[in-house]
Amino acid sequence: MKPASARLVWFANVATGLCKSWSASLVATLKDVAERAGVSRSAVSRAFTEGASVSGRTRQKVYAAAEELGYSPNALASGLTTGRTKLVGLVSDNFHNPLFLEIFDLFTRGLQSRGLRPLLVNLSGERDPQNSLRMLRQYSVDGVIVASSTLPPDFTRSFRGATIPIVHSFGRKAEKPDVHVVGIDNHACGAMAARTLLARGYTSLGFLGGPEEATSTQDRLAGFLQVLKGRKGISVTHSFADGYAFTAGREEMLRLLSGDPAEAYFCGDDVLSVGALSALQTLGMSAPADVGIIGLNDMEMASWPNINLSTIRQPIEDIIDASIELIVNMLDDPERMPESRLFRCDVIERGTLRPIVA
Repeated sequence: MKPASARLVWFANVATGLCKSWSASLVATLKDVAERAGVSRSAVSRAFTEGASVSGRTRQKVYAAAEELGYSPNALASGLTTGRTKLVGLVSDNFHNPLFLEIFDLFTRGLQSRGLRPLLVNLSGERDPQNSLRMLRQYSVDGVIVASSTLPPDFTRSFRGATIPIVHSFGRKAEKPDVHVVGIDNHACGAMAARTLLARGYTSLGFLGGPEEATSTQDRLAGFLQVLKGRKGISVTHSFADGYAFTAGREEMLRLLSGDPAEAYFCGDDVLSVGALSALQTLGMSAPADVGIIGLNDMEMASWPNINLSTIRQPIEDIIDASIELIVNMLDDPERMPESRLFRCDVIERGTLRPIVA
């Protein structure tokens, strides 16, 4: 009788052989489909290649055989034939913001519904576009969508220089953009927030923004200050959180409350606003009784009864639909001239601001 160790090795080899045989019997190949349909392998390949020349009768025979065998074409192998992988890089740099769960859900479903496959790239503070570009080239992506309101225009410009179709979603407004930009006018949103606070009789106003270097923060602050500049009886302060994140908003609001806080704050993002509300609650305060708060984005959490945040709605779905439409069009026309598509925002009245002064 074989020693225990020998028997174990023998059993493992037999099991491995059985598994390989069993797997091979279950996974149909292109050759199997060709034999079942009575056509050549190249005919099967053409039947599953979009735009390839193949008769309707042959295509039907191939599809029927594939269905009988449970065959699915290899998407990566198909890419070698067509020169397209149908991969679209989806690049972002703020995975701490719950809003991006909504954004990624909409992007991935939208791309997949058009036969494209998203390849998610987490920058995690990375600001060198060459690193992202290098990785995306390794996967031979057909195009790139950068979903970020903080990255500067020169980040996305690098992709266009590398002749990769690109769309910058939630990007900075530009009259003559170097790449396609889809988003909102952040300057106008800052102005909208200032007018909203003035209409409610606040005279001491504050701006609590995200990172100071973020283009969205800069533009929202500029619009906010422009409306308030030179107004008699109005005082204005501004400060910045370390990031568009709950903890950053909470810590900055705690710092502000330890001094001489404003009557109301425009927090440049909903997640900062939620952090600010948490800081108020910690100190036994609330909005709007002690401090008014208005955010921006109208993420799902903003409408929860325990938050009930007054905010400025950014039309996320419209921005994402337009971004996907542009990247799809660019796959057919890479030389399409860059354009800016900006969408209107609206104030959403909830419970963190006092009523409008009559």
